[in-house]
Amino acid sequence: MPLDRDSLTMARLRPVFNFVVIIWVIQFANFLLSYNPNQWFGLEPRDFGGLIGIPMSPFLHAGFQHAAANTVPLLILGGMAAMAAPNRYYEATIIIVLLGGLLVWLMARGGNRVHVGASGLVFGYFGFIVALGVVERSFRAILFAAAAAMLYGGLIWGVLPTDSRVSWESHLFGALAGAAAAWMLRYDSKASPHVT
Repeated sequence: MPLDRDSLTMARLRPVFNFVVIIWVIQFANFLLSYNPNQWFGLEPRDFGGLIGIPMSPFLHAGFQHAAANTVPLLILGGMAAMAAPNRYYEATIIIVLLGGLLVWLMARGGNRVHVGASGLVFGYFGFIVALGVVERSFRAILFAAAAAMLYGGLIWGVLPTDSRVSWESHLFGALAGAAAAWMLRYDSKASPHVT
């Protein structure tokens, strides 16, 4: 039996909600463990032990305020990414987390500095949605790109090193990874379908 429109929308958004729930479960555990998991599993640039932080750091936060600050934009931009490209959402998320995290590991400030938080993914979704509108130029992609730009265009200032406590590198490399994901996962509207 086919899903109705509301059920289909909820099915597309469920992974985003699940991700946010996991972040909050981990945040409570992190708090109870005196934020030691940030040191154990955070992304420490150019430290081979810090490589585990590439997939783990989006789940870790420096406090409740940090997790709360990422929750709403993660829900909105993650939801928009899931709706704009439902068949490519998981792949885009993996590319953003792994490529963005690898770039942070290679090029971000080090010196016992640990990078944690989902803001790199937030910026990645923003970059993905906007770049998808540019590379695909379909009505749907342009509509989502315009909506993301109107709602969160101010995010662009987050890629600048304005606060030493903020991982602007995660923001910058997340956005670049999102744009790369849009290019890698783009649909070519001019390509003819293959018949088998």
